[in-house]
Amino acid sequence: MKVLGLISGTSHDGIDSAVVDFAPDGDGLVAHVVSHGSVPYPAELRARLVAALPPASTTLAEVAELDTLTGQAFARAAEAALADAGPVDLVVSHGQTVYHWTRGTQVLGTLQIGQPAWIAEAVGTPVLSDVRVRDVVAGGQGAPFASTIDALVLADRAGRPAALNLGGISNVTVVGADGVRAWDIGPANALIDAVVLDQGLHPAGYDADGALAARGTVDDALLAELLREPYYALRPPKSTGKELFHLDHVRSALTRAGSTAEGADLVATLTELTVRTVADVLRGESLTELFVSGGGVHNPVLMAGLAAALPGVAVRATDELGLGVDEKEAVLMALLGWLSWHGVPATVPSATGATGSRLLGTLTPGAGPLRLPEPRPAPRFLRIDGETRARGAGAA
Repeated sequence: MKVLGLISGTSHDGIDSAVVDFAPDGDGLVAHVVSHGSVPYPAELRARLVAALPPASTTLAEVAELDTLTGQAFARAAEAALADAGPVDLVVSHGQTVYHWTRGTQVLGTLQIGQPAWIAEAVGTPVLSDVRVRDVVAGGQGAPFASTIDALVLADRAGRPAALNLGGISNVTVVGADGVRAWDIGPANALIDAVVLDQGLHPAGYDADGALAARGTVDDALLAELLREPYYALRPPKSTGKELFHLDHVRSALTRAGSTAEGADLVATLTELTVRTVADVLRGESLTELFVSGGGVHNPVLMAGLAAALPGVAVRATDELGLGVDEKEAVLMALLGWLSWHGVPATVPSATGATGSRLLGTLTPGAGPLRLPEPRPAPRFLRIDGETRARGAGAA
């Protein structure tokens, strides 16, 4: 079964895609990533998304317009992916998260926009969307769903492996004899990107190759103030997002610390914040290896900092598992689609905190009626097979 996974993460800079061909393999699954790519949001749409995100206020009219415009952007990304990889049996669209409603460690609701009917109309294929809310209703965090793919990919590895994603928010999955645990740690690139954009430090809108952090100096007083954030002390399962970790979070910490850090020094401090928050929680996990994905992998300052802060832990990119660092989340969406299509609950309750695993998502029919197959048993493992082919300009 071929599935197209689409996602725009907490960096809200564009849409990642992956076409994945799944085949049963005994009591597991084999996945061949046919192609993957990334399509940036139009500049005007990204600007409107940024302007509407918390802590900003917005209107229902703006939400409705952004839902349509984002859905149209996802439809164009789907058309581009299928033009390259050929037809698929199912499209899975995560959409764009615009609000994750939390109270302490409890998640009360979550909202992803990007109307899936635009995708179904454009490509004629059924679309699975709104994948997080069922876990929330079951008492879970609705995140991090990376635990679903991490648990399967790491299932047969010796020792105590873990998978870390460094997107806008950092999240980790730890797999051991005591089961699977996962949680959002804190900001990975969210605060760095916010400062780079606000101060116009790089035209790409992020710290490309960690160059800013490499030439900056960490402000220890500011770092200490940032580390006082109460979220870090909450016990998992827990999740967070840009509702908490946004530009005003940095500005407030600067004021409280009496700091004048800016430019490269501020970026260096925020990069060290990511290293410290990740390392502080993982040191006590007795890890043997850590597989890292997401945009943060391309930041050598961040990766070197993690390796130095976690002695005795083999810190590697997920490429070594056959899963490209920039394609993992789109492959995850495709996997959630395969599971739901085959009647397999797709969440890990010990990771999200839900009362049980749940079938995920809402199906929008394509050009014809829906015809789902007979339910299958849950796979015990997932093996990524073969080389991935990146698509054209802008490919991830």
